[in-house]
Amino acid sequence: MQLYKTKNNNLLLALFHLFLGALLLTGLFMKVISAAILIVGIVVIIKSKNQHNEAILWSAYVVGAEVFFRMSKGLYFYELPKYSVLLFLIIGLVIEKKNHHISVSYLFYILLLLIGISFVNLPYEESVRTAIAFNLSGPVLLGVSAIYFYKRKIPISTMLSILFFMALPIISMVSLLYFKTPSISDIEFGGVSNRTASGGYGPNQVATILGVGAFIFMVYLVFKRRIFSWMIVDVLIMGYLIFRGLVTFSRGGMITALIAGLAFLFFYFMSQENKIQNFLKFTGLALVFGIIMFISATNATDGMLVNRYTNKNALGVEKQDATAGRLTIIGSEFKSFLENPFFGIGIGGGKFYRMDEINVEVASHNELSRLLGEHGMLGLIALLILISIPIKHILGQPYLARAFLSAFFVFWFLTINHSAMRVAFPAFIYGLSLVIITNDEEEEDSVHRY
Repeated sequence: MQLYKTKNNNLLLALFHLFLGALLLTGLFMKVISAAILIVGIVVIIKSKNQHNEAILWSAYVVGAEVFFRMSKGLYFYELPKYSVLLFLIIGLVIEKKNHHISVSYLFYILLLLIGISFVNLPYEESVRTAIAFNLSGPVLLGVSAIYFYKRKIPISTMLSILFFMALPIISMVSLLYFKTPSISDIEFGGVSNRTASGGYGPNQVATILGVGAFIFMVYLVFKRRIFSWMIVDVLIMGYLIFRGLVTFSRGGMITALIAGLAFLFFYFMSQENKIQNFLKFTGLALVFGIIMFISATNATDGMLVNRYTNKNALGVEKQDATAGRLTIIGSEFKSFLENPFFGIGIGGGKFYRMDEINVEVASHNELSRLLGEHGMLGLIALLILISIPIKHILGQPYLARAFLSAFFVFWFLTINHSAMRVAFPAFIYGLSLVIITNDEEEEDSVHRY
């Protein structure tokens, strides 16, 4: 995958992906595509020796496509995107000619995760391999992503290219949503997330990626770049991404995108002249636009969206738990940590611990509490590494770099708090929060501005 030097090529790619979603491809055909992306990506990265950040671009594309593939049943196995990104980054790191600093801290983090395998204690009928793969594929990918990106110099133009390639399959996904789901007015909404409005797939994951797509379009508008060549088209698609994210009734993905967007805008305008004036003006416009989308989604759902975001059920009665049961799960994981403080209850053990304690069989939605409950003190040390290093790194960067890095860190931290590490996105975006963003002229052999 190469970057393109003309706006027309970008437009063709964007239009192709818009059409791709409209095709409503069968699962079998999508499986061919997902396998082809893995094979072609590996070949391109090896052939190019990762000279122009091919490993990052292919990874970004897969990260953006993961939920789209799952929605269309286009994966040979559930975790294929995570393993694809893992392979891309490892191959890119090994074969590239650039010298790269390897962070000992993140090697230690991966070691802490692997130690937890020794303490797996599952019912005999359960697959240990499946439990380990489900619970560790995301955290291990995060460690590899952190090692790959740690203090890697990436020009702004390349960063925008990374976001562009991540956005392409999200465009396909929102197109698929448009043609696959019934008219919004025909969907029955209540006080919970809506699987029908999210294309028959998990609303949490769909809303997460739609929020990411809206964020990318916003970044392009701020930088006065275009994905579809015309600003009005970009604005309309960004609005539709927000609208579809809202009507999933899954709050986490949209709130996360909002906070990440505000963090980006704050630091971006801090790097410009007339800081406060420009920040207030653009943020005001963004909030007005967001309010219009919220009102539109509220009208389309007969007012149920307001109930959802004010923690009320379909009858307008306030719910006792605003977290849809997540606080109960977090509480059980803290309890298991207190009972097994040193090494935790073992990888994958949280689900079965909750069956015994509170008669609830559900995997954790919060990676922070899962690490504590299943890894004990080792998990606590891992968390301290994950949180402290990027914060220190971000605070040492200029404002323009902080705009990107802080938004990426917010995306990681909030996503793993409402959706754990179900998808590859939080692992990949965490790695991006560790890069050093440079001006284009500071990195001559980086990918050209497209």
